[in-house]
Amino acid sequence: MEWLEAWLILRSVKGVSDGTICTLVRHFGGPKEVLSASASDLRHVAGLRPSVVTALQKEPEPSVVAQVRKEMRLLEKGESGVVTILDDAYPRRLAMIPDPPPLLYVRGTLPASDDHAVAIVGSRKASPAGALMTQELSQQLAGMGLTIVSGLARGIDAAAHRGALAANARTIAVIGCGVDRTYPPEHRQLRRDIEGHGAVVSELPLGAPPLPHHFPRRNRIISGLSLGVIVSEADQKSGALITARFALEQNREVFAIPGAVKSGKHRGAHGLIKQGAKLVEEARDVVEELLPQLDGPIGDRVKNAGFQETTSPSFTPKERRVLSLLHEDPVSIDEVLMEAPFDRAEVMSLLLSLELRGCIRQVPGSCYIRTSC
Repeated sequence: MEWLEAWLILRSVKGVSDGTICTLVRHFGGPKEVLSASASDLRHVAGLRPSVVTALQKEPEPSVVAQVRKEMRLLEKGESGVVTILDDAYPRRLAMIPDPPPLLYVRGTLPASDDHAVAIVGSRKASPAGALMTQELSQQLAGMGLTIVSGLARGIDAAAHRGALAANARTIAVIGCGVDRTYPPEHRQLRRDIEGHGAVVSELPLGAPPLPHHFPRRNRIISGLSLGVIVSEADQKSGALITARFALEQNREVFAIPGAVKSGKHRGAHGLIKQGAKLVEEARDVVEELLPQLDGPIGDRVKNAGFQETTSPSFTPKERRVLSLLHEDPVSIDEVLMEAPFDRAEVMSLLLSLELRGCIRQVPGSCYIRTSC
């Protein structure tokens, strides 16, 4: 039995979790050794359930062997690679989570520099303003040398990837299907761009379809690859909150971008802030929190940059605060006053300045909407 074939067969054994597979291959030294281990040897592995011992002692079904060999033929084409939990190339931070995927399918590259990564996730139905702010934030962080991780979904995910690409920097897409498939299909070109400037990865076998239950579980990989997770524009039922929960369980930082108080699109992010997530208005907020974990050249690069933003127009902190409260939905002056720690005269002056620069527009009812910037 070949080494890769053993990995694929071990992964297909029913009732054996990812965490258990990782424990077993570390204990015995590899997948072939696990599959050839006696029941007595398996019982000496601490915490191994009798049902797992029984499952591992069974010969694989012919259908499983056929599927494994089909997948091996696909891998032999060289379009996709495989990294295992025992490989030096396996992402270091991901290996630390409680249930890392034993195998990662990869298109692109996973260099050690990706150890300094931050995830950005949020609504698939992002507002234009939310997508723009996300792309700007991603571009700023990527320009400092951080790898941007997201899920290739519509909306915020796509904006996060595009921001990193605009900075000519690295980005990783963790997808909920096989790496030989693209979902959503309209992101084929974006996916190709990501492969050329980072990686598309999945724990799922080649050919696996984008089934609904794949996506919540892949979120642990998004957070596991990252130093922290930024949630942008997420309602109370957003899958982005699953990623944030995984981040907390993995002892990673959690950040959230605030929005209009009365907008349902931001209630999930606001809930995270209430629970202690760091509020993010600009790249500085993220980098300052992560700086103790940024060692080596990237740490020096960030420090030397002085947290300067790389591409966005120059705003004062007060202008940024007001701008962060405005979105595509009209926001009244009174709502801005409730959230911004400035008096009415100062808020009106800031709104006028932003309007003259074309960043916001006044609409009927003494309300404002964000247009660009």
